Amino acid sequence: MKHTFKILFLALVALIAGGMRVLAQDADAVSDNAVQVAVAATADATADAVPAAEAEEVEADINVGGAFVDFFKSMGFYLFTEDWRYVIMLCISFLLLYLAIVKQFEPLLLLPIAFGMLLSNLPGAGMFNEELFAGGKIHWDIFVERGGMLDYLYLGVKLGIYPCLIFVGVGAMTDFGPLIANPKSLLLGAAAQLGIFMTFIGARALGFTGAEAASIGIIGGADGPTAIYLTSKLAPHLLGSIAIAAYSYMALVPVIQPPIMRLLTTKKERMIEMKQLRTVSKKEKIIFPIMVSVIVSLFLPSAASLICCLMLGNLMRECGVVERLSKTVQNELMNIVVIFLGITVGATATAESFLTFKTLGILVLGVLAFSFGTAGGVLLAKLMNLFMKQKINPLIGSAGVSAVPMAARVSQIVGQEANPSNFLLMHAMGPNVAGVIGSAVAAGILLSMLG
Repeated sequence: MKHTFKILFLALVALIAGGMRVLAQDADAVSDNAVQVAVAATADATADAVPAAEAEEVEADINVGGAFVDFFKSMGFYLFTEDWRYVIMLCISFLLLYLAIVKQFEPLLLLPIAFGMLLSNLPGAGMFNEELFAGGKIHWDIFVERGGMLDYLYLGVKLGIYPCLIFVGVGAMTDFGPLIANPKSLLLGAAAQLGIFMTFIGARALGFTGAEAASIGIIGGADGPTAIYLTSKLAPHLLGSIAIAAYSYMALVPVIQPPIMRLLTTKKERMIEMKQLRTVSKKEKIIFPIMVSVIVSLFLPSAASLICCLMLGNLMRECGVVERLSKTVQNELMNIVVIFLGITVGATATAESFLTFKTLGILVLGVLAFSFGTAGGVLLAKLMNLFMKQKINPLIGSAGVSAVPMAARVSQIVGQEANPSNFLLMHAMGPNVAGVIGSAVAAGILLSMLG
C-alpha cells in the first residue's frame, strides 16, 4: 500500500510539472497569436480604418495573453521544471530536518539551518538574494529595493554580530574552573587544534584558495560559531556548506572520536585514574576572564572580538553581581540569536553555491579535520606522560576539540569502558574549554594572515 501511494504521488508530481509546461507553451502560443492579430489589426487600421472597438478588443487579448504567460512563469511549479536543482536542495533540507527532529543531531541549530535552506530554495519566493552580497561585499545601492526577509537577517552574520553574541552565552554557561585548576590542560586544548592547520594544508594542496582552505580547516575546531565567523569573513560563498558540515560532525562526535581514541591508546592507558582537581576560588575565576581578554587582545587583536565576548559572558557568570544578565544571555538572548543565525546560515546554501564539487570536498576534509584534532590531543597527552610523575589519562586529550560538553562526555564514556571506577569528566572539561579558546585563537591567526 505504501508503494502504491508513493507511485501515485510521483505520478501526480510528474503530471503537474508536465501540465505546467503545456499550459506555459499554450500561453506563449496565445501571446504570439495575440501579437500577430495586433500587427494585422494595426495594418488594417492604417489601410482600412478599423473601428476603435475592434482595436480595443485586440489590445485586451494582448494583455490577457501576456498576463497569463507571466502568471504561469512566476509559479514555483513552473520554475521547478526550469531548474531541477531546486528539487535536490529541498530534498537535502528535508533530510536535515529529519536528522534534527528524529535523530536529534544538534537540533537547536540544525533545525533552523535546514529550514533556512528550505526557504532560500523555494523558487520565486525571493527571500534570500545572493547577488546582494556578491564579491564578499554588501551592495547597499540595491539592498533596499531587492532585499528580502533573510537578507536583512543575514547582516548579523555578515557583520560578525551573531557569532560574538553566541560566544557571550557560551561563556556564561561555561565553568573554567577545571582549566584553572589544571593549567596543563591548556596544552591539550592547543594540540587538538592540529586538525585545523593540517586540514588547511590539505585543502591548499587540493586547489582551494588560502581563504577557502582556512574556512574549511576551522571545522576541525568543532566550534560552530567560530567556523561561521571566520567563513563569513574569508569565504562567504562557502558559508552554508561549512556550517552544515561543522554542526553535522559536531553531532557525530560520539561516533567519530571513540574509534580513534581506542586506536591510539592501550587499555592500560585508558585505565589510568586521575586525582580529584583542587577547588578553584571565586577570586581566581573572576581574574581569569579579565586576564585572558587582555593578553589575547594584545597578542592577537583579530581574535579579540570572539575571545572578549566569551570572557564577558564568563565574567557575568562568576562575579555574582549580574545574575539577571547572566541568565538572560544564557537563555533569551542565546535562543533568539541561535534562531536568526541558523536560518540565515542555512539560507546561504542555495543550489548555485551548495551543489558543487567543493561541497563534497568540504564534507571529506571536515571529517579529516575532526580526526586530526582528536588524534593531536591524545598524542600530546601520551607525550606528556613520558615526562610526568603523575600520569594523565590520554583520553582527556580528545576533548580538546571544543565541542562542549559532548567531547568531555565521550572521554568519560570511553574511560569507564576500560575502568568502571574511572571518573574523567571534570578532568576532560579542562581541555574542552581550552579548546574553545584555542579554536578562537586559531581563527584569529588565520584571519590576521589571510583576511
